[in-house]
Amino acid sequence: MKKLLILLTLICACVVAPYGVKAQEATYKFDLGGQVGMSGYLGDASSSIFGHPGFSAGASFRYLPDVRWAIRTVFNVMGLSGDTKDMDDVFPGGENYSFKSTAYDLGARVEFNFFSYGIGETYKKLRRWSPYLAAGIGFTLASCDGETAFGFNIPMAFGIKYKLKPRLNIGAEFSMTKVFNDHIDGPLSDLHQIKSSFGRNTDWYSNIQISITYEFGERCATCHYVD
Repeated sequence: MKKLLILLTLICACVVAPYGVKAQEATYKFDLGGQVGMSGYLGDASSSIFGHPGFSAGASFRYLPDVRWAIRTVFNVMGLSGDTKDMDDVFPGGENYSFKSTAYDLGARVEFNFFSYGIGETYKKLRRWSPYLAAGIGFTLASCDGETAFGFNIPMAFGIKYKLKPRLNIGAEFSMTKVFNDHIDGPLSDLHQIKSSFGRNTDWYSNIQISITYEFGERCATCHYVD
């Protein structure tokens, strides 16, 4: 009888153990997704960021080295426009200027999460939401009235992300991008007859976007050191 009880105990332990302990949530090394939103322009023909809103859309790819940092590649296409009639400035000769352009932005950013972001691994005190800051470098190509302009840019962003499921994330982000080219708004330049240069010009654009991303590339749950 005693041997039978021991045997039954071992069988129950083998059957219950896989279900009695919750498996550790997997974590992933990459995410891929898209974003849509509203673009704005600040420059020679606008003194308000969203005085002439446009549509923006794009895609992104992230490398996730850990729960606090990410390296993100972003591509956006956006419509930019402006009109000096909406401004208080008076230009020489009382002239008014306006433009419409399409801008393409490709760049890389480093993101810092305020909280350890994720699901599972409770010993890391993960949260399924986190605000974040981002900054980086990129390139802008703009087309306006048959003319194109190219310049380096520096994007700066603030956002918040939320993990719907272990592999699915949504986010909202506001970004401002400084462009080192004074012709993102087409031929409009030096409207006040003040010469611009690489480091001194007035062209910025902004984006408010909603994103959704999917994670992949499962990490090894247990890592062993091999000399």
